[in-house]
This record gives sequence, structure tokens and C-alpha cells, in this order.
Amino acid sequence: MSGTRAGELRERIAFEFQELVDDGYGNTVSGDWTTGPTVAARIQPLRGAETVQAARLAGKQPVEITIRRSAATVAVTTDWRARDVRTGTVYNVRSVVNPDEKHRFLALECELGVAT
Repeated sequence: MSGTRAGELRERIAFEFQELVDDGYGNTVSGDWTTGPTVAARIQPLRGAETVQAARLAGKQPVEITIRRSAATVAVTTDWRARDVRTGTVYNVRSVVNPDEKHRFLALECELGVAT
């Protein structure tokens, strides 16, 4: 990961999060998805998996999204999702790690084909 270069960050990713809104009864519920930072990224497919869920075959495609760490991207957590700006593909963020331990990049393990 320490060898990641700017030229490898060829994709555009928009991060989205759900705001909590008052339901009028003193509770908070998830609202609409709100767009957060849009950044350059590298999307690297990982080995996929197929599982049987409710008697149907469900395919999950994990990917690793590499982004530069910044004040805007440090807020990204597993409650957020990543959307490929060019294709509209939505990925659910499963984990966020600092792979080089130098706070230069973040590696997000995400999944395509699962519920948000």
C-alpha cells in the first residue's frame, strides 16, 4: 500500500451518509442519503462469494477502495456508503483501515450486492 501513487487513483467516489431525523414522537429515524466528500480513488476487486439466502443464490462482490486520507475522508465509517460517480454503482463500507500506518491513505473494504 505504501507504493500507491496519485496516478492509480483513477475513479471518482462520492461518499454518502444517512442523517438522523426526528419522527415527531421523540425518536430518531434514518433520513435520506446525503452526499459527503467526493474524492479520487482506486477500486480493486477482491474474490467474490456466493451464499444461499432464503433459498436464493446471492452473489457478493467485495472490493477494496483506496483513497487519500484527509480531514473530509477521516469521517467515513461503516455507516456510510460509497458511490462510483461515473457508473452509479453503490458499495457498502464494511471496514476502514490505515494500511500504511502513516495516515496517508485509507483502505475501505466494501461490498457490492448486499443490502445497504
